[in-house]
Amino acid sequence: MCVRAPPPPLLLSSSSCFATSMARKRVILSTRSSSNVVMLLIVVVFLHFVVSLGEGEGDADGLLKFKESLKNADKLSNWDRAKGPCDGNIEIWTGVLCEKGYVWGLKLENVGLSGTIDVDALTKMQNLRTISIMNNEFEGTLPNIAKLGALKTAYFSYNKFSGEIPAATFSGMSSLKKLHLDNNQFSGPIPGVLAELPKLMELNLQNNQFEGPIPNFQPDRLKSFNFSSNKLSGEIPPNLINANGSLFSGQFSFVSAIKFQFLMMQRRTMRGPLQPCAIEGRGSPSGPPVAIIAGVAVGVVVVLVAIVIVMISLRKKDSQEPGQAAAAAGNAGAQAQNKDATARDLDRMEQGRASPAPSASPDHHSKQNVKLTFLREGGEQFDLPDLLKASAEVLGSGIFGSTYKAGLPSGKMMVLKRFKHMNSISKEEFNEHMRRLGRLSHQNVLPVVAFYYRKEEKLLVAEFADNLSLATQLHDAGLATRLNIVKGIANGLQYLYNELPSLTAPHGHLKSSNVLLDGSFKPFLTDYALIPIVNQAYAQENMISYKAPEFKETRKINKKTDIWSFGVLILEILTGRFPALQQSSGTDADLVAWVEAALKKEGGEEGGPVFDADMTGTNNAHGEMMKLLKIGLNCCQADMEMRPEIKEVVEKIDEIKEKDVDDDFYSSYTSDGDMRSSRGLSDDFKTINV
Repeated sequence: MCVRAPPPPLLLSSSSCFATSMARKRVILSTRSSSNVVMLLIVVVFLHFVVSLGEGEGDADGLLKFKESLKNADKLSNWDRAKGPCDGNIEIWTGVLCEKGYVWGLKLENVGLSGTIDVDALTKMQNLRTISIMNNEFEGTLPNIAKLGALKTAYFSYNKFSGEIPAATFSGMSSLKKLHLDNNQFSGPIPGVLAELPKLMELNLQNNQFEGPIPNFQPDRLKSFNFSSNKLSGEIPPNLINANGSLFSGQFSFVSAIKFQFLMMQRRTMRGPLQPCAIEGRGSPSGPPVAIIAGVAVGVVVVLVAIVIVMISLRKKDSQEPGQAAAAAGNAGAQAQNKDATARDLDRMEQGRASPAPSASPDHHSKQNVKLTFLREGGEQFDLPDLLKASAEVLGSGIFGSTYKAGLPSGKMMVLKRFKHMNSISKEEFNEHMRRLGRLSHQNVLPVVAFYYRKEEKLLVAEFADNLSLATQLHDAGLATRLNIVKGIANGLQYLYNELPSLTAPHGHLKSSNVLLDGSFKPFLTDYALIPIVNQAYAQENMISYKAPEFKETRKINKKTDIWSFGVLILEILTGRFPALQQSSGTDADLVAWVEAALKKEGGEEGGPVFDADMTGTNNAHGEMMKLLKIGLNCCQADMEMRPEIKEVVEKIDEIKEKDVDDDFYSSYTSDGDMRSSRGLSDDFKTINV
């Protein structure tokens, strides 16, 4: 039997033992290091959770304390500590804007709030970047918002704030980019500290009672401003005269020279002679002034015509029965009195004065002469006097006239548009065109509710849109919102093309200020199909369609003209640039040329420098943005035959998908990028009101 000997013992050298020992130590150290890293990550996550929880609790505490200082806060009933204001990016409480569990904005608009604003309570909200309390009933002095030093935007428009604004109110607000104080009752000088804020780029102070000079704002910072309808005086800062903004309406006593193209001086109280204007290139005539000779000639003609009219009236009076003559005189007098009263009431609304008491209005018979003609059945019925005696405010003045917001006794808000420059159309033609528009029904076309005809002016009544116009709200929208707005405009425009095929330009005046938005930023087309009823000379001078390249070349427009207007609007929505204010020439084609030049010079196919820097939700969406940009440029081709049909435009836009739905209407405030706001009036700034 063979027995196998056991193997010899394994001999290890001293170096081998040392290596084995070191390997074991490295394994132990590696294991301990991994455990330490895991523990460190757990601690970091826990601390982040604790900090976030503390921030959320601080937000809730601050908001509840802020609510205690408010009156009429019924619409904030869901502000309940048990739920908290935010759930991640979802807003639980009314009027808050949330991101990652904390509140970064307040949007408390049109909710009837009053009382005081407890700024100290808001200081607990360390991430607060924007606040909007527009269209409420706040009174008194403006709170010291300098305590909210991280604010980027502040909207206090359409309240009843009054008094002077101390310089300390805005001192040190190095992050403030947009400030809206318009349509209040502020007085005293414009705080000079505003001109020192390094990032301020949008400032609205119109419709107040500010006095004194305008601070020396730097034009390279201030991109959009409105100082109109104040009591400013002194010299206009030279760097603001040619900037993009509105300076010259309202009461002013400026001493610097301004180059006017038009000067309208209605509703002014003047004394003494009006000094002659200096007109370059024209000498003084040696004979009697032509104006005097023409005035005398016109006066003679007027006297002769008056004599003839009196003689004809006397003959008719002799042939009438006494009772008929009295009745006719009474009816004519009542109608004339009522029309004059209607015009006076509208003038009072435009000037911000109260309408007369109901007892001072015309009698029942004369009221029948100012009844509105309703285009739809089933809605709330009201008469023109109901609008005139309701609480009303002027929303703005455009090329056709003024727009008013009026509240009915039921609480419903309506918009009353006062149109002029339509006196060349007969009553029958106007009524027929209005009935045609009254039959329109589309989710993106704002319907005309009622109208009133008067030879000198026409009135159209529509429902009020919560967010006003695209021109005033574009800078608040991210990419997804802007894309939805473009789609809605395209659908509404296609509907007008289908329903109004006989019109040369179914819309005719498509621009951002004629696109209204509701509370969810759904777009509605307005001021459409006006070309047939507007005086043609005035339409050609002012309406958007007549700025198209084909009209400049052929003096004609066609159905592709609205396509061009839509293309310009797409470029405005994507770039944030207002088309009529980019170059000194002031034509909408300038925006098209700017986009084309910018793409060739810097952006190429990427389009980086073209898009609005404050437009959010653009991550991984440059391809979709470029598709929409190219659609806009294709619609703007100078050769109208090369422009696509409206059906093709709608199909191309519908193909664009939203790449990033994490979008909110106010997220632009979180960006420090350069802002090129499209906010501003859409009318020609070379028409000056003094």
